Amino acid sequence: MTELQMGLIGLGTAAVVGVLAYNKWQEQKHRKLAEKVMKSQHSDVLLGDSGPPAGSVEAPRERPEAARGERREPILGEAEAPVPGAVAVAAPEDGEPVKVKVAPVEDCDDVAEVAAGEVPPALLDPRLEFIVAMELVEPFPGEQITQSQRPVFERIAKAVHWVGFNDRSREWERIAPDSRQPYRRLRVGLQLADRRGPLADADLALFTGAMQELADDLMAVADMPPSRVIDQALELDRFCAEVDLEIGVNLVSQGLPFSGTKLRALAEAAGMVLGADGLFTRYDDVGRAQFSLQNFESTLFSPESIKTLSTHGVTFLLDVPRVDHGERVFYQMVELAKRFADTLQGVLVDDNRQSLSDSQLDHIRREFVMKPQATMAAYGLPAGSAQALRLFS
Repeated sequence: MTELQMGLIGLGTAAVVGVLAYNKWQEQKHRKLAEKVMKSQHSDVLLGDSGPPAGSVEAPRERPEAARGERREPILGEAEAPVPGAVAVAAPEDGEPVKVKVAPVEDCDDVAEVAAGEVPPALLDPRLEFIVAMELVEPFPGEQITQSQRPVFERIAKAVHWVGFNDRSREWERIAPDSRQPYRRLRVGLQLADRRGPLADADLALFTGAMQELADDLMAVADMPPSRVIDQALELDRFCAEVDLEIGVNLVSQGLPFSGTKLRALAEAAGMVLGADGLFTRYDDVGRAQFSLQNFESTLFSPESIKTLSTHGVTFLLDVPRVDHGERVFYQMVELAKRFADTLQGVLVDDNRQSLSDSQLDHIRREFVMKPQATMAAYGLPAGSAQALRLFS
């Protein structure tokens, strides 16, 4: 056998070994990807032993009376994410430190997943929402994601919040219904309570079923938290009943009724805006409602009716859980009501038409504004926060 023949045999053998090694590497790579997509660390909410069966609890038509009790709060853990480009120091056996450069987020998908971190509570809060996590193999546009199970979600009485991780901005964000932004990491939250009461079993069953269907559509796995959802919703609703207060200060005429045009001029001079809800509302610098002015009588304010409207009273309203710095806003509202009273020759009264003195107004401020807002702050849901606005809607 010549040297040429021996060389050709050697090259052929090396080529075969190379192909086998490459195929083995590809097999391991796809196996890791499949295991990563298919694994689920939580039990299904509808199959778990601890959760109530669907339809076993009927949502109360009215809120239960406010009752204080101990609550078991979830503990939120957050893994530390490596900083792109950072330098870690390892200590080998010989004691000489070795510097290891951490890969930038753009260079490593695994690092990018860690960098995503937890969803900010302002977007989704596990105390307020039942949150389903999804990791997609391929990204899908936000519009396609949110519209996939739309007919089902329209039958659910509670709000559904869509949040996705934007790979460009490296931040979690709300997914707009018409968004074309692609997302691969999703968090979908079903609100547990609002001003209509707690989440019902039937709505929970609809939501979890829709999430499984959505996961099938997107070729993903719906990772659901452990059960106890209905109990959590009831507890949250009891907390809401303790602090859900709306303070009204009435201004009534002492003779002639108030002119609608004069009321409008005073309200607009005070920076209040007439809305489609029939109320004049004052907003802060970032567009959050502070307090409102409504007709004491049944007729709503509107651009057309107010031209000929006359009324014997108006009411200044403060929605306590939805207003940041309620003590200060209440003071501003009362001062404005007093200015209206001076101009319109009216008097401030309570719902029983009894005059309100400064000492009574101060009592209202302390007992019905400051105390409920302090309770909310102690619970970790400050009045006027994004979570409070979702909860008291």
